[in-house]
Amino acid sequence: MKTCGFWPRPQSLRGRFTIANVLFLAVGLLLAAAASITATYMVLVGQIDDSLKSSQSSLQQASLTKGGLGQLCALAGLLQSGRAGSAIAEAFAQDLLIVVDQHGKPALVCGTDITPVSGERDQLAAAVPDPARLARSGDAATVESGDKEYRVVAVRLPDGTIVVKGIRMSGVKRAIGKLLIVEAGIGAVLLGLLATGSLTAARRRLSPLEDMVETASAIAEGDLSRRIGTARHGSSEVEQLSSALNAMLQQIEAALTESERATSQQRQFLADASHELRTPLASVRGYLQLYEKGMLDAEEKDRALTRVSAEALRMSRLVDELLALARLDDRPALTFGPVDLSCLVRDAAADLAAQQPERPVTLLLPDGPDGPDGPGGPGGPDCLGGPPLYALGDEAGLRQVVGNLLANVRVHTPADSPVTVEVDSCGDGELRLRISDCGPGLSEQDAARAFDRFFRADPERARETGGAGLGMSIVQALVHAHHGTVALSTAPGAGLTVRVTLPTAMSPVPVPVPLPVA
Repeated sequence: MKTCGFWPRPQSLRGRFTIANVLFLAVGLLLAAAASITATYMVLVGQIDDSLKSSQSSLQQASLTKGGLGQLCALAGLLQSGRAGSAIAEAFAQDLLIVVDQHGKPALVCGTDITPVSGERDQLAAAVPDPARLARSGDAATVESGDKEYRVVAVRLPDGTIVVKGIRMSGVKRAIGKLLIVEAGIGAVLLGLLATGSLTAARRRLSPLEDMVETASAIAEGDLSRRIGTARHGSSEVEQLSSALNAMLQQIEAALTESERATSQQRQFLADASHELRTPLASVRGYLQLYEKGMLDAEEKDRALTRVSAEALRMSRLVDELLALARLDDRPALTFGPVDLSCLVRDAAADLAAQQPERPVTLLLPDGPDGPDGPGGPGGPDCLGGPPLYALGDEAGLRQVVGNLLANVRVHTPADSPVTVEVDSCGDGELRLRISDCGPGLSEQDAARAFDRFFRADPERARETGGAGLGMSIVQALVHAHHGTVALSTAPGAGLTVRVTLPTAMSPVPVPVPLPVA
């Protein structure tokens, strides 16, 4: 806790809230106490004034003179031996009724044996500055005599005598003092209760902020999955802040995870690309060194040139695929239009049948199943045998999607393994393309990475078992560019099924559409 001047300044928000509440209540209690004491004082003084005014009015209406007052004293003396006389004499003795003579000094109205002029009356008469003026005004006034205060009024009798009537203010002071003590005690209790309640309430209400601090510290230490819990005693603003921070933390975690994944993919991409390019380059360089040193005869030279040409063609295909992915990353605009997907499937199936005549190829189109030799099969006329199924997309891109999927089947499954190609309408503005084979399938780990660039299930990456591993990446990028989806289902020994959904030609897709980042 720091000190600012004479006042402590706590560092915690709970302490500041508590001190602020206590200060506000203390100011309110002080104002209320001042108002209460002032009102009480005015009420009590008003009652004294009413009593004095009543006595003043009675004396004026009685038309007494100094002599009449003496007669009353004499009557009190005659009755002094009795009980009533004692009461009258005691009343004269206790009542601050002073008769002032023409010199402004108290006169002895009654006999010295009954009501002598006491020292207090003498002091009160001396404290009244101008009894005649007070009598003319008719108002009550407060005078001080020593350490005592009196409330007095003055009455001029018909014979010119001035009578001063006073009442002590000691009772008012005692009442005000007791009231002040009571209010001070009650105020102290209220301030203590408020301080305790404010500190407890602040601790409960601000506990979510402590959870936020703990969560932030845990995240700073590396626990990105940490989230702010639901506050039991928090306000709606704290709940909104917690929800907003959790959403922000979720996005940050997703962004960091995606960044790490992209970095890992980038490293893997560079390693795979380097490996794919290094092998043919090493072969080309080796053969060229042998050729330059004259270590090859005529037959070996022809074989070396054939190998160099094959490796150069392999590198050319790899570079073409990399350029295709780079163009997709740059999101070029594609020309969209109605494309007969069934016709593309028939053409691709005919190409597969020509390359592998022994492979059974089955087409499932809306008009029914077609075998390899049927009217709609690969051996029949092109684009005949059923109604067209139009997808909205780029024809060259869709041909590459179908061609890459069937090339995957051709390379990674036995030549006599059956393959089924199905095209149908989903009925919700989408077309579905499904290609199923009966090959060895993929494990769960390999299936999760099937669309990664340069990924191949063969750990040795032999050239006899496939290409560079970019075909499925190109398929995914092209399908996403057509606002479609691609997914696969597989298991070891259960074959592989790839499902592609594309929008129909009636789907409201803008033309042209930029490609998303693959």
